[in-house]
Amino acid sequence: MPRNKCETLSIRTTAEIKDLIRQAADQEHRSVASMLEVLVLAHADQFGLKASAKPKKTNKKSAK
Repeated sequence: MPRNKCETLSIRTTAEIKDLIRQAADQEHRSVASMLEVLVLAHADQFGLKASAKPKKTNKKSAK
């Protein structure tokens, strides 16, 4: 069942971490984004984490 991908995630990391992610993605013939999803889902499975039914929306304007 395809997931509706409507969220964007930006991260800052080191060149070493970025290179390791790229190597892992290349090894599995995946995009970097797909590899990150696989890694997060594996971690969630390992530690019994479940996504909430409805992700919370953040309002940057009200964060002041």
